[in-house]
Amino acid sequence: MHTIYTEMAISKKILLNHGSGGKLTHELIKEVFVRYFSNGSELPLTDSAIIDGDTQKLAFTTDSYVVDPIFFPGGDIGKLAVCGTVNDLAVCGAIPEYLSCGFIIEEGFEFEKLIKIVSSMARTADKAGVKIITGDTKVVDKGKCDKIFINTAGVGRISLKNENIASGINVKPGDKIIINGGIAEHGMAILAEREGLKFDTGILSDCAPLNKMIEQITTGNDAVKFMRDATRGGLATVLCEIAESRNLGIDIHESEIPIKDNVRGICDLLGFDPLYVANEGKVVIIVDPLYANRILEGMKKNELGKHASVIGEVVDDHEGLVAMETEIGGRRIVDMLAGEQLPRIC
Repeated sequence: MHTIYTEMAISKKILLNHGSGGKLTHELIKEVFVRYFSNGSELPLTDSAIIDGDTQKLAFTTDSYVVDPIFFPGGDIGKLAVCGTVNDLAVCGAIPEYLSCGFIIEEGFEFEKLIKIVSSMARTADKAGVKIITGDTKVVDKGKCDKIFINTAGVGRISLKNENIASGINVKPGDKIIINGGIAEHGMAILAEREGLKFDTGILSDCAPLNKMIEQITTGNDAVKFMRDATRGGLATVLCEIAESRNLGIDIHESEIPIKDNVRGICDLLGFDPLYVANEGKVVIIVDPLYANRILEGMKKNELGKHASVIGEVVDDHEGLVAMETEIGGRRIVDMLAGEQLPRIC
């Protein structure tokens, strides 16, 4: 029998760290789910599966949301559920069209809060241009669920020119790396609300559907080679994933990574590295260097990309590693998140 020589085997139980989006999450997926679900074939570990339809390819994804608290500055669990699934489709180069939603609700949950969440989902779906067309509801005994959990699945159309964006197989040295705005806002908004921080941080979650902006920059060109939304595990984990999977080096520049002053301040105060803090409205894009400025300017015309920045490039040395030039001129290796910075972030 295959033995897993990791913290998984040592602990014998699932830890919160297995849901962090970092190293233990990747081990859990590869050693358990891929092992039993792959049917002997190699499955690409992307945000959406690309499947063959009758006349074109489709993207299909699913996700579950257990965020605590369920209402937070800039959003709520319902908005998050729609945005998360829409974005998982969009970063694979798909046009999101239809969503399902499943609710697990704790006995005693207030109708007023449920209506607030469902109406938020409806508004967000309308803004994203998608339709919620099917779903399911389960109610469990009080104490068997923490208020409400939501699962959403989504389907979208994908053109042939975009079918390899999720895997990044066309990424090569010289390509530029862009992010559409400030990092760590969602994670710090959740933390401030969860812990009841008394000082006014002024931080709002960046939770937003990115599909319209992404469609604008991918239409009519082949310049975009890779996209992924930087959710659990943050910016650092996305960059480490693509570096390891393509065995390429990545250089990033700390001074070019957009971070709002209030976000940086609370990260410094509480000891969080913003590179690893979750986002819910940020996409990492790797593009052909000849088109980088054009794509950057296109993103800046959109409200969700007005603070976009080129933060680094793909290189042909230190294969499989991400290196960051620090603001003081040094260099350090950026590794994948090893533990759990903040559980139940999405």
